Amino acid sequence: MKECPRGEYPRPMMVRDHWENLNGAWEFSFDEPAFDRQILVPFVYQCPKSGIGRKENHETVYYRKRFSWHKGQENSRVLIHFGAVDYECDVWVNGEHVCHNTGGHLPFSAEITRCIKEHNELVVRVRDDHADLEKPRGKQCWTEKPGGIFYTPSTGIWQTVWLEEVPEEYIESIRWNTDYDTRTARLCCKTSAAGTIRVKVSFEGRHICTVSSDAADKDGEVFIPLNHRVLGHWNFERFYAWAPEHPNLFDAEIEFLSREGRRDCVRSYFGIRTVSIENGMFCLNHRPCYQKLILDQGYWPETLMTASEDEDFREDIRLCKEMGFNGVRLHQKVEDPRFLYHADRMGLLVWDELPSAYVFSPDAVQRGCAEWTRQILRDVSHPCVVAWVPLNESWGVPQIEHDHTQQAYSVALYSIAKALDGSRPVISNDGWEHTQSDMLTVHDYRDAMGCDEGTYGSKATIVGRMPAERRLFAKGWHYEEQPILISEFGGIAYQSREAEGWGYSRVQSARALEEGYRTCVEPLLKESAVQGFCYTQLTDVEQEVNGLLTDRREPKVPVERIRAINRVEKEVKNDD
Repeated sequence: MKECPRGEYPRPMMVRDHWENLNGAWEFSFDEPAFDRQILVPFVYQCPKSGIGRKENHETVYYRKRFSWHKGQENSRVLIHFGAVDYECDVWVNGEHVCHNTGGHLPFSAEITRCIKEHNELVVRVRDDHADLEKPRGKQCWTEKPGGIFYTPSTGIWQTVWLEEVPEEYIESIRWNTDYDTRTARLCCKTSAAGTIRVKVSFEGRHICTVSSDAADKDGEVFIPLNHRVLGHWNFERFYAWAPEHPNLFDAEIEFLSREGRRDCVRSYFGIRTVSIENGMFCLNHRPCYQKLILDQGYWPETLMTASEDEDFREDIRLCKEMGFNGVRLHQKVEDPRFLYHADRMGLLVWDELPSAYVFSPDAVQRGCAEWTRQILRDVSHPCVVAWVPLNESWGVPQIEHDHTQQAYSVALYSIAKALDGSRPVISNDGWEHTQSDMLTVHDYRDAMGCDEGTYGSKATIVGRMPAERRLFAKGWHYEEQPILISEFGGIAYQSREAEGWGYSRVQSARALEEGYRTCVEPLLKESAVQGFCYTQLTDVEQEVNGLLTDRREPKVPVERIRAINRVEKEVKNDD
């Protein structure tokens, strides 16, 4: 185990030069700190790539890593970062407890300057109650074996662990807000001390402008004008705006100079685009945008929720685009920031979804709100993200149709998203039993092999349907001319090898799968009331074999044939 997997910089929205990757071989043990095994980080013990590949449940696991550290700067600080650890984690450096984290999907950090030495011992204890249904857990099963739509669980470190050296006074976090209408970008920069922030902006290697601002209270803002006078070109939409067809991005070098004279630099980027609901239509840059999405579970057979290499993300995005999809719904998983980075660069729309809990309780509410807040703050700067999805199919809120308390939780999650980011639509409960929601999204597998023309022919017909015997709005909530999308359908299972698999319907040949996909999608493209869709799903995952690709990313139907079906241009109308 000498390899160091996932060696790319793990936080592409805020890049520094001085860092060290701690991925690779760690000591590991189940239940007690015996450290009698080796594991390949960042892969969980349940997956083959970890070097262990055991599926039994262990509620406590221990990691240990010995490493050397050589200070590169005078008066610097050292931070340790964890991309994601599932679920509850404590960290010690040289015997000193440095942090505790709860939540299995999001990054956390600790300063370890006072305890790091030339030779160091890092110990991580992870607790993961596999029967806990009050935590956001997504598709991780809690039964003895995976089945249906639920998969092998992940325990422990599943994203990169890394060290970072920063000046004594430094940039702690950044957030981009861009305004398509005024052609401006606003950088919100949190620093550890007061000082001056300078931003140097370039586009495709060409310097655009340099702007400075004071950060008097450690929360500085820099406004960057990008109008035609600055850019030297009048056609902003064609040459500078971000969209899937032309994913234009500006690069930014951010420098912080403290009042004590200490300097910190990070590299970042941003895209300028606007997402809006106008006259009942979903619009991108004020133009109606028909969303052709595919459901992406984000699992791999050898590594589960962790991509084995950065290229895996690029390959999934490439295949999506080659099949004619312009976006994905990331389903029940907070995906690695590297995926969002490549979606920004390659041009793919993303729905960002909170993994579900499966029991409603005060503890579930607290944990859900906490992770939802962190998720939005992590992902808000990515132009590819065009919608927030806090709930799916009433999972975790089973009585939401009539229970005002559960409805209040849905509204709270909606409001958190709006308070942190008012620029994107929020889908309150994807599938059915919506409360306050900016789009009406429908899950409908009743006609898994296709529907007749007219099934979605008018808004009234759609709103009156009860997929899975569920009303589309919870009691007391009503349709208010939101855009309508069929955000789960299809799910046609096909596997070429002899094995048991699961799907919403089944075919016996690649040709039948192609025809099934056609009969699912073509009626939607002909219905004026429907403004987008999300097909289930991109890849097979374990026993769920309803992907257009196998779990090894092999197309079941030639990608050009799927693209030909998706290529039909849809005229989006706002009438019945």
